[in-house]
Amino acid sequence: MLYNLLQSYDDWLAEHGSYSLLQVLYQLEFRAFFALVLSFAIVLAAGRPVIRWLLKQKIADDPEFNNADINLLYSSKRNTPTMGGIIICGSILLVMLLLADLGNRYVHMSLIVLLWLAAVGGVDDWLKLTVARRSPGSRAGFYAWEKLLFQVGIGVLCGWYLYQLGGSNDASHALTLPFMRTYVPGSEGLELEPSIIVLGFIPFVLISMLFIAGTSNAVNITDGMDGLASGLVLIAALAFMLLCYIAGSPEPAHFMLYPYVEGTGELMVLAGAIAGSALGFLWYNCQKASVFMGDTGSLPLGGLLAFIAVAIRQEAMLLIIGGVFFFELGSVIIQVGVFKLTGGKRVFRCAPIHHHFHLGGWSEPQVVARFWILAVVLVSTAILLLKIR
Repeated sequence: MLYNLLQSYDDWLAEHGSYSLLQVLYQLEFRAFFALVLSFAIVLAAGRPVIRWLLKQKIADDPEFNNADINLLYSSKRNTPTMGGIIICGSILLVMLLLADLGNRYVHMSLIVLLWLAAVGGVDDWLKLTVARRSPGSRAGFYAWEKLLFQVGIGVLCGWYLYQLGGSNDASHALTLPFMRTYVPGSEGLELEPSIIVLGFIPFVLISMLFIAGTSNAVNITDGMDGLASGLVLIAALAFMLLCYIAGSPEPAHFMLYPYVEGTGELMVLAGAIAGSALGFLWYNCQKASVFMGDTGSLPLGGLLAFIAVAIRQEAMLLIIGGVFFFELGSVIIQVGVFKLTGGKRVFRCAPIHHHFHLGGWSEPQVVARFWILAVVLVSTAILLLKIR
């Protein structure tokens, strides 16, 4: 909004000598880092009032696991306010409305993803934490297949929309893999690498759907320890700020031989808003947590990270940068699959895998810190791969 207002009134501001004070808003990098700082400040300011409201509404978690040892370890977390994701989502929404280019179609879709998944998560949390408790016998949230249906739906919608936005630019539909260049020198400058994989409409939509639904679930599953998911989202979002800058700027994209997708640079502001809101939430979510984000926060955070990755054609980088999320998701799939196939055998002590390490003797802060460290190593690996083409 501020960016668009500046565009509308720049002549008037110049006449009154105020243009030079606001022209920094034209700089994408400034708006992205301002988004980080502003979203952090909003979450920090709104945190206490929202937590008090959640307590007043008795929206609190009472985690129950199919493992007596985990239930004992987590007994101290009972009655911790949940649905704190409304602080995160509200901050991201407000910052995007203030600092992003509201004429950008990638921004439009990102806001739809945010509101769609926040609504799904919010309704699920509300049903589980209020309605089901006050009215025994009523539904305890969405069924798993219903929630997945909403996630798949927004994934398909994003895939269709992003494919149409790419137009005739093959780089916007390219499957970017590690060690593969998008461009090579040609007689008239850079040309597309002949061996590049350009996705058709159906494969593009399928990949978009799988990543958006999968990452949304992966972050949701990871959100099981104080500060774990919020810290990992912060690290991933910072990495995607860099990737958005490269993909949305022709010179860096061509220099790095990565797909240039016009308009996606504005998603750097979104990545900054995600990072700042996760950092602010971590203030209240670090051990001992004063609030949990719940599905209201974890579903849209995962979906937004995947949306950015698909838009800038960096799904493979998401697998590396968000490796811990997919490690957690994979542990659940393996545990459930082996349990059903063998009639009761388990691979891990408990899944998701952060519980496995917790039961193995690591304290909760050790699990969280070590998973953060692993995430930083994965991001460093992804940055190294930027130049190994």
